[in-house]
Amino acid sequence: MPPSDSHLVSLVFPPEPVWVRAAREAVRTLLAAADRRDLADTALLLTSEAVTNSVNACLRSGCSTPVTLFAEWTAPHVLRVLVQDEAPGLPVPRAPASEDEHGRGLARIAAFTAQAGERRGRYSVQLDHRGAVIRKKLAQRAAYRRRRRTSNLRYRAPRFNNRTRPDGWLAPSPQHRVTTTVSWVTRLSRWAPVRAVHVERVAFDTHAISAGRPLAGAEYQHGTLHGTEAREYLLAKFGRACAYCGITEVPLNIDHVHPRSRGGSDRISNLVTACIPCNETKSNRSVQEFVRDKTKLAKILAQAKAPLRDAAAVQSTRWALWRALDQMLPTHIVSGGRTKWNRTRCGLPKSHTLDALDVGKLDTVTETITPILVAGCSGRGQHQRTSPDRHGFPRRTSPRVKAVHGYATGDLVTASVPKGKYTGTHTGRVMIRTTGRFDIRTAHGLAAGIRHTNIRLLQRGDGYTYTHQPEPTCT
Repeated sequence: MPPSDSHLVSLVFPPEPVWVRAAREAVRTLLAAADRRDLADTALLLTSEAVTNSVNACLRSGCSTPVTLFAEWTAPHVLRVLVQDEAPGLPVPRAPASEDEHGRGLARIAAFTAQAGERRGRYSVQLDHRGAVIRKKLAQRAAYRRRRRTSNLRYRAPRFNNRTRPDGWLAPSPQHRVTTTVSWVTRLSRWAPVRAVHVERVAFDTHAISAGRPLAGAEYQHGTLHGTEAREYLLAKFGRACAYCGITEVPLNIDHVHPRSRGGSDRISNLVTACIPCNETKSNRSVQEFVRDKTKLAKILAQAKAPLRDAAAVQSTRWALWRALDQMLPTHIVSGGRTKWNRTRCGLPKSHTLDALDVGKLDTVTETITPILVAGCSGRGQHQRTSPDRHGFPRRTSPRVKAVHGYATGDLVTASVPKGKYTGTHTGRVMIRTTGRFDIRTAHGLAAGIRHTNIRLLQRGDGYTYTHQPEPTCT
């Protein structure tokens, strides 16, 4: 060997069974140098299984090239062990019983291997960003400043010398989408040897969508993709459901709210998705004649005339996201049409995580993951020190300390309450109080007023709320 420092170790050896023990000792030395002997049993078991698998594969195929073992600490609590060989073929996974002495590590290896063209899902995360919340808070803070100025409170004067924004600048809300995605790619790269990133580039031409006509000449965006942007935008806007009856998972047409025969245009605010029966029943009548329910009619008209805010956010962030990811890992850009074709060919339902599984070039999907992890961006707090009422006057003051008795809002905790209204065990997100009695938000509701002495910390808050939801049933 020897290792270059105490954070990594590299070993090259011939494909012979006697070297399995040397590989285990190399990893054991790395754990001892980092004072992490508590991980020895799991790490040595996986290392032994991986090296044995590589050696056996080389012996079966007659390959005499050396086997390489590389282990390093990628994070304070993450040890990555890579075993590489040049034997043809890939490991054959099996499902060992829980009482087997050997073979348990092979399931972990199978999580990062796949046949050419065959894709197996191993980890599904749905990331819910908080772009709308950020935009709302920025507008609210601007309104507060504006009111203080108009009330002659000698607050901050309006800015008059606006600087030129640098190239690539994004507003806080779109920038949050890019930063959060990059953060999760970095996190997953610490947990597994990620080789590449496949990104679906969804592009909406907001001018062409809004105007409903080409920008310059009849050939602009015509051909096989003519109308694709408007159709995909409408499907996303109405949740792939009929705007009139709400039915889903049926063929949908594009219908004019104000019919073309009565002077209606192809502008996106005049288009909705409709199932075939509703489209034929409505015919060339106006939506006011077809929908008699005033509440439902107002909802349809408001949704049809909603601004193109989401399309603009996608348009502004798609290249920024690609540039940020391409600096980390090889990034492959694919179209949304390819993803939809892959999903339909594999017989998979529509969902965010299954779309991510179908991105890029593949032949088939042989395994999906359920349930999926939903990570919602909740933030780490707020700058505002007072909470106003509906009239804008301060209602209460936030505490000056962020942690009380070692706990902070957003931590994942479990509480064992011996008596009282909330007797039992409660696990969820904690909301601290300076009184020492905390509230815990669980999957079953809110447990209020739990003493801090009955609470035990499970995980520090990292700005996300985690839940699980089932994956749609595959056809």
